[in-house]
Amino acid sequence: MKKSNNSASASPTPIDYKDYATELFRLQKELVKLQAWIKHQGLKVVVIFEGRDAAGKGGVIKRITEYLNPRVCRIVALPAPSAREATQWYFQRYVAHLPAAGEMVLMDRSWYNRAGVERVMGFCSDAQHQQFLQQCPQFERMLAQSGIILVKYWFSISEKEQERRFRSRVRNPHKRWKLSAIDLEARQRWDDYSRAKDEMFAHCDIKEAPWYDVNAERKEPARLNCIHHLLSLIPYQDLTPAPIELPPRPKSDQHTRPPTSNLHFIPERYE
Repeated sequence: MKKSNNSASASPTPIDYKDYATELFRLQKELVKLQAWIKHQGLKVVVIFEGRDAAGKGGVIKRITEYLNPRVCRIVALPAPSAREATQWYFQRYVAHLPAAGEMVLMDRSWYNRAGVERVMGFCSDAQHQQFLQQCPQFERMLAQSGIILVKYWFSISEKEQERRFRSRVRNPHKRWKLSAIDLEARQRWDDYSRAKDEMFAHCDIKEAPWYDVNAERKEPARLNCIHHLLSLIPYQDLTPAPIELPPRPKSDQHTRPPTSNLHFIPERYE
């Protein structure tokens, strides 16, 4: 078995879109190898993506999963808690989505909602927030002790770049759904989010599950850097199977098919 090589370069390299696409495809092939290794070894991997609104979390998750098997690598993006879930232990609804052996879970936001949006928007009490800051490191140490590989990424962008992306969403009907009422309110609370993030890092940047900060000012390099870093954290080997030679198809048994006039075809609007 061949060991994959993912050594980081000494300094950043400016990249144009063609080079970006080529390197992304190369890294995506490595992700397929990592997926096979996770399944083969029965690893349990959780990758958390956090950061400000419009920081590019969804974009990197989309590129990571593009060629992966959703039975092995799945995305968790939970809505606001239901009335019943709001009465549960805070971490309870997240526990149900943790991976079994041979699975990788990508969390598009996570239990850190309590330290971010809930804290800033007043959706939790001061007591609940303080309890989270005390319990979260303990919870994550328990995950690590149980054999779960927990990786946490924070995507950082400037206030100016966030504003540019928000305005782009307003102009683009394909992306306008991404701009929620919460996003618009968060736009007015930049400093509050900064304070909440700093306090959360102070309590939850632990040795067993450190925070990794991603410079997300430019989307394409951020995606490459994040994927490259993720690949470097989990040693894996290349289990790519040898090419398969397809045998000849069996001869037709002259089965008589029903007339096509009995079928319902969709209109062919494009050729």
